[in-house]
Amino acid sequence: MTKPPQPEYGLEKLVAVMARLRDPEGGCAWDRVQTFATIAPYTIEEAYEVADAIRRDDIAALKDELGDLLLQVVYHSRIAEESGAFTIGDVIDAITDKMIRRHPHVFADAERGDWEAAKHAERTEAGHVGALSGVAEALPALKRSEKLQKRAARMGFDWPDAEGPQAKIIEELDELRRADNEAEREEELGDLLFAVVNLAHHLKIDPEAALRKGNDKFQARFEAMEQQAGPGFAALSLEDMERLWQAAKAQQQASTGSA
Repeated sequence: MTKPPQPEYGLEKLVAVMARLRDPEGGCAWDRVQTFATIAPYTIEEAYEVADAIRRDDIAALKDELGDLLLQVVYHSRIAEESGAFTIGDVIDAITDKMIRRHPHVFADAERGDWEAAKHAERTEAGHVGALSGVAEALPALKRSEKLQKRAARMGFDWPDAEGPQAKIIEELDELRRADNEAEREEELGDLLFAVVNLAHHLKIDPEAALRKGNDKFQARFEAMEQQAGPGFAALSLEDMERLWQAAKAQQQASTGSA
């Protein structure tokens, strides 16, 4: 089989590489059998790795991770092209048109527009008429909660200040305590988490970033405990572990000034 000409660089070369990998006759056995569904988890993973490189301010890693994420776009587009659905060119044209359409104050003779109003108009034209329509169910639950609440707030359905969600958290925590079976506890815990996200919205704090910092803080303190205790850590009593935790906490606070 004659190998098709390969562009020297740029997006076209990556598209050509993917087409070669998916070639039914001479492509890669693994790549040939992948579908939208089997590739989707990798797409999500690569997006998180981009975010992690940004968080670490690692520009070299960011370049690599953006390349991995771009590969995912090319991969999905190639699968779609094979079925005649759309091509990578269609994907690029669609997002280009959308960005121009949503910025008439930049690309046309119009006053500065409302980004959210433009998105709402597009959702309405597509048949998504409700204020909460179009918030993807596949989003991580924390991010979906945040987006749902922001949409509702734009319609006026929100507390006027942070005191409302603070009181709601106390209410939901009390309802969780009173729940007497697993189904009720799960439901009330979900309501409690939802209320915490709403409080983050009022405090203008990104709940994902806040939880990530909490995770990092916990990991650093726990690892300090393990290092202090040595191999016998798991055999310690809870009281001994608590003493180690408080010591690790004090050490971390002294070195970082954190709470």
